[in-house]
Amino acid sequence: LIEMLIVLVIIAVVAGLITANVINRPDEARVTTTKGNISSIEGALKMYRLDNGGYPTTAQGLKALAEKPSTPPLPSNWSGEGYLGEVPLDPWGNPYAYTSTGSAFTLQSLGKDGKPGGEGLDADLDGKK
Repeated sequence: LIEMLIVLVIIAVVAGLITANVINRPDEARVTTTKGNISSIEGALKMYRLDNGGYPTTAQGLKALAEKPSTPPLPSNWSGEGYLGEVPLDPWGNPYAYTSTGSAFTLQSLGKDGKPGGEGLDADLDGKK
């Protein structure tokens, strides 16, 4: 668990360094930061699943990574430290879109416009592009 948290911190630091190197291109930096955040959140979700046998439900949302859920299904082995210090917003100030079936999840930023779809900076980012 500690090793995974260290890896997540390293990913966040690298994403921050990359952002600092492209500061003259703020929109590109936001895209890079978003991809780094998605990667970190995905890692925290995988750790949650290892501990509890499934991902947080859509209703529990990403908040379940920072605070122990109080709605069913309650996690059986939730980490007292949590999985994320706090749930980040994307660089445009919008929450990440999260849905879960319990055995799989989707996680994405809806881009600059905060709406599904779009092109260019308004395009959705799911960490795989």
